[in-house]
Amino acid sequence: QVQLVESGGGLVQGGGSLLLSCAVSGRSLRNLGVGWFRQAPGKEREFVAAITWSGDSTRYADSVKGRFTISRDNAKNMAYLQMNSLKPDDTAVYYCAARLFGWSTSTTDYSYWGQGTQVAVSS
Repeated sequence: QVQLVESGGGLVQGGGSLLLSCAVSGRSLRNLGVGWFRQAPGKEREFVAAITWSGDSTRYADSVKGRFTISRDNAKNMAYLQMNSLKPDDTAVYYCAARLFGWSTSTTDYSYWGQGTQVAVSS
């Protein structure tokens, strides 16, 4: 059974940084594309960033481009989301998700999901 566990969330002041981690167990991360999504209160879950299984291609939502960086370490079965220059609008529960090979911006294309980690950004 594949499990994804996010960590690294917390409360940070606007302009600050956080590093989210996603630990994958139950299968190798090597053939899995990884995505990060977020869901703010009262809103739908939205795409944040994604990376292919090899790490050679990434995609970002316009709202985080230039501030967030997605990466992965297949040897450690880990994926990451470095978040810089955080804004109050970034406040949400952040989810790690995985799917075979490629990336996608759609939640329905991902087979595996973590339980989420809360990020709160104060103004």
